[in-house]
Order: sequence, then C-alpha cells, then structure tokens
Amino acid sequence: MHAFRSHTCADLNSSHVGQTVRLSGWVNRVRDHGGILFIDLRDHYGITQILADPDSPAFKDVEKVRAEWCIRIDGEVKARAAALVNPKIPTGEVEVFVRGLEVLGASEELPLQVFGDQEYPEETRLKYRFLDLRREKLQRNMVLRSDVVASMRQRMWARGFKEFQTPIITASSPEGARDFLVPSRQHPGKFYALPQAPQQFKQLLMVSGFDKYFQIAPCFRDEDPRADRSPTDFYQLDLEMSFVEQQDVFDTIQPVVGGIFEEFGGGRTVDQTWEQISYKDAALWYGTDKPDLRNPIRMQVVSEHFKGSGFAIFAKLLENEGTEIRAIPAPTGGSRKFCDRMNAFAQKEGLPGMGYIFWRETDGVMEAAGPLAKNIGPERTEAIRQQLGLGLGDAAFFLGGKPGAFEKVAGRARTEIGTELGLTDLNRFAFAWIVDFPMYEADEDSGKIDFSHNPFSMPQGGMQALENSDPLDVLGYQYDLACNGYELISGAIRNHKPEIMFKAFDIAGYGEDEVRKRFGGMVNAFKYGAPPHGGCAAGIDRIVMLLADEANIREVILFPMNQRAEDLMMGAPSEPMNEQMRELGLRVIPQDKA
Repeated sequence: MHAFRSHTCADLNSSHVGQTVRLSGWVNRVRDHGGILFIDLRDHYGITQILADPDSPAFKDVEKVRAEWCIRIDGEVKARAAALVNPKIPTGEVEVFVRGLEVLGASEELPLQVFGDQEYPEETRLKYRFLDLRREKLQRNMVLRSDVVASMRQRMWARGFKEFQTPIITASSPEGARDFLVPSRQHPGKFYALPQAPQQFKQLLMVSGFDKYFQIAPCFRDEDPRADRSPTDFYQLDLEMSFVEQQDVFDTIQPVVGGIFEEFGGGRTVDQTWEQISYKDAALWYGTDKPDLRNPIRMQVVSEHFKGSGFAIFAKLLENEGTEIRAIPAPTGGSRKFCDRMNAFAQKEGLPGMGYIFWRETDGVMEAAGPLAKNIGPERTEAIRQQLGLGLGDAAFFLGGKPGAFEKVAGRARTEIGTELGLTDLNRFAFAWIVDFPMYEADEDSGKIDFSHNPFSMPQGGMQALENSDPLDVLGYQYDLACNGYELISGAIRNHKPEIMFKAFDIAGYGEDEVRKRFGGMVNAFKYGAPPHGGCAAGIDRIVMLLADEANIREVILFPMNQRAEDLMMGAPSEPMNEQMRELGLRVIPQDKA
C-alpha cells in the first residue's frame, strides 16, 4: 500500500465496502457521540467520515487529535445505515472504521477556524493565508481560477494564437499607473521597471512577423487598492493581432470570453449580443464607462423642460454654459417613501439631494407629485413623463450642473435605484463594448493636455485629425469591455506609424527626443515595415471574481496584499540589508514623520 494513501477523501463509495484503505488529510472536526468518536477527514478533494469506538486499536490515538491536525489513517470501509447516509457529499454512503492512525503534522491552537463560515478580520486572514486557503470556499475559488486559465489557453490555441512569454525586467512604460522600479547592480544609478503590461513587447512581436500572440501575463502596477483591483500585481489574458481592424478584435475575443462565462457561469444567462456604446453615450446614459446593463435604466437629458421654469435652482443653473439637467427614470419607484430614501442616498454621496417627481393616482386620475412637480407645473411634468416613458407608479430623479461634477454620483444612484427596485437581473452576465474614447483629456487645474487612455493607440482620422482638430475632440481606436459594472477588457488599434506617434505624443507634451529615449526600441522597429495591428487584455482576476460571485478580488487571488500593499504573511515590503544597499549604491533617506 502507498505510504500515505490508497484513495483520496472523495473517492470512497458503497463499492468499497469491506476494503481496507489508507487516507491522509486534515481533521476538519471531531465529534464525540457517547463514546464513539467521529472525524471528518478532509483533503483537497473532499471529506470522508472516520469513526472509532473503544474496540478500535487506534481509539486512544483518535482521542488526542484536534482540528487541523494532519493525519494518516488505516481502516475498513463500512456502509452507513440508510438513515445516516449524507447525500451532500460523494462519500456520504460510507464511513471508515479506524484501525491505525499516525499524526503527520500536529497543529497549535488555530488563529482562525477552517471549518464553517465564520468571519474573521482581513488582517488575520491574510497573515494566516495558508490556513484561510484550506477553507472550502477559497479552495473552490482557486480551482475555478485554474480551470478558467486552462480554458482560456485552450480557446486561444484553437483560434490560431501562439503563446509567448515577454520580459519581466524591462524599461518604464506609461500605462497610467506608477511603476515598480528595480535598481540595477551592474549599472549604478539606473533602474529597471516591472512591466505594467507587455504593451511594447507584444507590438514588437507583430513587427517581428508573428501574426497572433497571447500570454497569461503578470502585470505590476503601484496602485491604490480597491475591492476590484490588486494594489501590486495582477494577471491578464494579453493578446495582439496583425492586419486587423477594431471589429476583428471584437470578433476574436468575444467567443473566448463569452465561452468562459458559459462554461463556468453556473447556469447564469450570458448575453450573446454585445452592444457597442460610445464613451460619450455611456457617460450620459449610465454615468460610467463600465455600465451594468443588467439594470435597464438609462438616464436622459431633460434640460429643456427646466429652462425658464418655476424651479429656480435648475432654471438658474442652466443659464451657465456647459450645464444640463439629467433624469434617472425609476420604474415602480413611485412612492414618497422610496423617493425620500433616494434623496438621503444622494446626501450621503455629498450632494444636497436629488429632485424627484413621482406619478400616483388621485381620484382615479394620474397626477405628478413631489416638490419639483409643484414648481414646474403639469404641462412640463407631463412632457418629462412622456420623454422618459414612465407611467402610474413610476418616479424620476434629477441632477444638474456640469456633467463632470455629477455623472459619477448619478451613475451610483442609477445602480442603487436598479437594485432597490429589483430591476437588475442578478442571474445574467451582460456585456458591452465601450468605444470611441477621447485620445486626450485636460487637467482641470492647469489645463494641460495629456493622454486619457493608452498612448500607443491610433487616433481616429490619423494625422489629419491630430493636425486639424481640437485635441479634446480627437477620438482613439480604443475600447473597453464592460460586464456587470466592471471593466474586463481594455484594448486598442495601435499607432504603428512613427510620424503619427510623434505628433500624438507632442500634443501631450512629449517631444520627439523624449519619445525616442523612452520608447526607442518600438520607434526604431516601426521604421522597418510595421504592420497595422491591435489587441486587448482581459483581467483574469476580475473575470474569476465575477464567475465566483465575489465582491472582493482578494477572494480569488492566492496570496493577496492588504489594503496598504503589505504582505502580512511574508513580511513584505521589508527593509533591505546594509550589504544589499551598498552593493546597489543606494541609501534610504529618512521620512519626516511630522
């Protein structure tokens, strides 16, 4: 017999009754039923019930074991009585009578329990992540992640893509976040960077004549943490293709990502039609460039109904250039109680409140109610109702000002309304391509023009657009894929012409010399017959997070950092040894704690 096991803890069933078996695993829990001891023995694959009575030669050893001890047992498989069969586990028809037990690894008192669904502080969970990962939910999540990555690879290979690995130690590249820098021992005073993405290398592969590239790529960004983003590193399905237009990329990646959600989505509906929405329309309709289309609410501009109206706040606001009033329809939200609740929500978001109108029945007639309705009169409220397609029992909420100042709050209000009223279909994965992103944005304070998205994107209209248009009006061949309120994919058709690239960077304040210095490898390569090319990258962590129905991305990452980008288990970041610092020619300047 094998030194540690003849079967896993998920293998045994009624066909094994009478056999002598050997199992190894962890003690999930111990139960004493009137002198008969039961152990739920757990390994990666499942649970088997073990029992010992005073007649068992291993009884005294079984009495000593505690939760999370790692043990090996020898015993005989017995059938459970019909009334005691556990249909919830594969081994529920049988149990193993222990005849021998060896402790492979005893456990000290546990800082967190593995059995059950107790909640523990995140700091405790991350410090003892090796214990946390023993829990059933996290085991399931990590297996799901592995299966998703394997399926991605298979799907990409089936579509003719070749997998290549690009460098991890490289030069800094502007991807919209801070680099992690690595000091060079052999070149004192110079630094490498961990790649924010394999952006330049995958474009160079296209110049090298490789038609279809992909990689399960690690990416490193020194970012502030969020629930849907790791503060240090993440993995993405990275791909690039030559001789393609935007739609070709969409047609390539949709069956891959859609297939993943169909395969691992647990029976939830997966949209077959992926809408294409301009960035401008997404901001207007949903208040975000990553809309949750499970929620059917679309916001609309209703400024004309408030110009010169009796509602002085909005009427006066509209006298200022660049302002507008937007309405958030709320089907079935037509009660004062709900409207007051949403008004309180807006106040929590830092706004004075949200104006509202709701439509109710009075003496058999539908009427508009609420402070706004009284101020603007029945003719205007009826025009608003008809524009929004609302009826009896519905409501609408209103926000005004410069869109940039209230769009995000409006988007959150839309989400809250959809959730509160049960309008959001929680059993669905809804996808949309967000397209036509602006190439540039202006800093609110300084007015400085900079790239708003990927700087290596081809501007729509090429050189002519860059030379003859207001930079803020130039759109890029850039696109994101949104799903259920998250950005899953970001990509672009690339700028493969040096003269257009120099002009694009010049508008953002980067001279030709600086571009050659920072991106010399790619600029040089583009002089030698660069093909038109484009691609995208899909965030694996977020995809698995959605599939696992988790709200926090740390639930699908094996060893995540905490909110302060610290690894509590391994003690990172740590102070380097003096010898290391001398070897690198570095010293740490103490920070002024004041």
